[in-house]
Amino acid sequence: MLESLLNKVEREGFGQEKARSGERRYRGRPKVIETLFGPIWLRRDYFVGADGKSRVPMDEKLGLIDGYSPALAKLMGRVAAQQSFEAAADDLKVYAGVEVGARAIARMAQIVGPQMAKARAAASVKQSVSEIPVLYVEADGTGAPMRKSEVAGRKAKEGDGEAKTREVKLGCVFTQTVTDEKGNPLRDPDSTSYVATFESSGAFGTLLRRESFQRGFAAAREVVFIGDGASWVWELARVNFPQAVCILDFFHAVEHLGTLAEAIYGVGTPQACKQAKLWRDLLKEDGIDEVIAQARSALPEHPPTRKPIEKELAYFEKNRARMLYGTFRARGFFIGSGVVEAGCKTVIGKRLKNSGMFWSVPGAQNILELRTALLSNRFDTDWDARLKLAA
Repeated sequence: MLESLLNKVEREGFGQEKARSGERRYRGRPKVIETLFGPIWLRRDYFVGADGKSRVPMDEKLGLIDGYSPALAKLMGRVAAQQSFEAAADDLKVYAGVEVGARAIARMAQIVGPQMAKARAAASVKQSVSEIPVLYVEADGTGAPMRKSEVAGRKAKEGDGEAKTREVKLGCVFTQTVTDEKGNPLRDPDSTSYVATFESSGAFGTLLRRESFQRGFAAAREVVFIGDGASWVWELARVNFPQAVCILDFFHAVEHLGTLAEAIYGVGTPQACKQAKLWRDLLKEDGIDEVIAQARSALPEHPPTRKPIEKELAYFEKNRARMLYGTFRARGFFIGSGVVEAGCKTVIGKRLKNSGMFWSVPGAQNILELRTALLSNRFDTDWDARLKLAA
């Protein structure tokens, strides 16, 4: 029935379209179109210009993508974002009764991934009707396994070998409206959105800033930026969120406290464990200056042991203003970057780091465009925006 209807529309509607100047018209060219109801034969007029470029008005009007109906293409994009292409093909067959090959799903991701990114970039800035109490921005990075051609000449972060991964930078934006009865912050349900890219930290910062504005940055009473101790993270915050309250992830700080204590008192010693705990308690109450002072007073004179201690002390001194955890907690803020760290696992790890996966940068980026849209609860919105952008 669908096949009959569409071919009738072509004959009586689009079939009346005239060739443009210099074009040659080929009538009734047949093509198999895959739909949710199965394959159908569609005969449509085909135009080729003098420059060799072709167009098929019927395909354009129906919104066909690489020979697939819009509804089926959308399902292919969704399943590609969630699992391997092979597993996605199996699920489409089981749940929708449609047989689509893994390669076709991979190709669909290559086509619609960039379109979704373009649609997101063109999205208008959100005009919030009410004030947002606290808007959080977090950033982190994690490695994704790449093909050899993508890491040729790149050195591994640790050791002398060649790199096997490339860093994906992940950012998230979420809001907080209330705290619990103890004053602990509560993240607003379904308020987290993500952006991810292989681009430089500068380009990533622009992307994350744009996402924050689309999420209502201008209506936020407070903006809080949380990250680990990586230099690029804080440079990103300085450039793109200069008025934000910057907080160093508390748990990263505690790890460095442990390293500092062991550097002074010995690895695994009871004194090191005791001192790390005491310093952690101080850190919770804005005692960063006291921690630094106590560590400096305990500095050994032996040069080989001073160097790692000085390195850790420099870390605390550099991030001092971001470690006022007593003040931050009193204001009802989160002090950990758990949201973006969990995102590194759920957004990136669960899709790009499965056994046997090795990616090209464009291939992985296309999946990330689809996956961030899906996990940010905006897949349908971005999909519709993609269609309007192409119109």
